[in-house]
Amino acid sequence: MPVKVNLFHPALQEYINYPKEVTVRGTTVGECLNDFIRQYPGAEKWLLDEKGRLLEPVFVFLNFESGHKAELTAPVRESDEMIIVMAVIGGGAAPVRHPAGNNEVKLILV
Repeated sequence: MPVKVNLFHPALQEYINYPKEVTVRGTTVGECLNDFIRQYPGAEKWLLDEKGRLLEPVFVFLNFESGHKAELTAPVRESDEMIIVMAVIGGGAAPVRHPAGNNEVKLILV
């Protein structure tokens, strides 16, 4: 299923040339991240450690529903919005909601 992604991760945004949205495919958070990495080879260094786990400062949220990291096995529905945030020590901006449409999930890099 297509998922729209908005990114709140400065280094990753720069690496992929600042698109406003990225569309990925998958039925879980992990599948969506893997498709993102397939589209942008090398992006995994900004997201995952050597064991394939999210890096400590990287947070993935679904639909702004929780202050907790989404698990890589968490299911993603077509109407979901997926957000990737790079935690900033000493402060930083909060994610801004962008409306998702057409059964897509958005990923946001800040």
